[in-house]
Amino acid sequence: MEKSLSGGRFLLVTVLNVIITIFELLGGLLSGSLSLLSDAFHNLGDALSIVLSYAAHRIGGRQQTRTNTFGYRRAEILAALLNSGVLIVISLILAGEAVRRLLHPEPVKGDIMLLVAVVSFLANLLSTVLLNRGSKHNLNIRATYLHLLSDALASVGVIVGALLITIWQVSWVDPTITILVALYICYESLPIVKQTFGILMEASPDLDFEGIARDICALPEVEGVHHLHAWQIDENNIVVSMHVNMDNVPISEIEPIYRQIEALLCQKYNVNHVTIQAECHRGEDESLFYQQNDWRHS
Repeated sequence: MEKSLSGGRFLLVTVLNVIITIFELLGGLLSGSLSLLSDAFHNLGDALSIVLSYAAHRIGGRQQTRTNTFGYRRAEILAALLNSGVLIVISLILAGEAVRRLLHPEPVKGDIMLLVAVVSFLANLLSTVLLNRGSKHNLNIRATYLHLLSDALASVGVIVGALLITIWQVSWVDPTITILVALYICYESLPIVKQTFGILMEASPDLDFEGIARDICALPEVEGVHHLHAWQIDENNIVVSMHVNMDNVPISEIEPIYRQIEALLCQKYNVNHVTIQAECHRGEDESLFYQQNDWRHS
């Protein structure tokens, strides 16, 4: 996250969302609009999300320690997963209430709904602009940014609904908009949940593993590669470990080969950290990926 996105900007966005939440809660109660109340709950979630996101970023920026040798970057992944998961749960709850409203319509005051929606849209739009820069390369900020963007889009829907209710008195528009916005939020949030869950479960990043093995085996003195592992610390940092079969040469001749492998993986495959175990004949018949019983035959 860029330095410009810390401190002042996060405080401003948090204050904006607290104000919007109170404004929309009052407007939703006065107008009877479910879509305004749903927007208010989303904004409350936004405020909590921003605080959590900022705290996770500060924790993630800490240096590695004896107890956390890879550092604390996973704090931001946890925050992204929590933010997106909460957003999906809230959306589903509000969608259920919207279905109830469709079956049992309630009167809505379109004029109050319209005024509150316009003010909320402008405030949400300002919040998304403030966080837009950091959302492209950070899952934590992207999850928070999606919170804000979803509320801006929800406000647009509420504005349209308020106009229709004011002009034509069609009460079904309000819960329908709530359902559509909830579906959109789930659609945008599920990929983040999937990606963060994959990182936390040590799922392999999208790498050409056969290509990696082929390129490494093409280097001088390298005979084979096995027991290759790859995982992500966060969405930007890939770690790889492997066993490499080499000719029986002194350590002084192995180190330049290590550097070639590290440079290859960094430049061609965007790998940030490599751990290599050199072997002569041990494991030369084993598979590229570790099999649970391989060590018994080494």
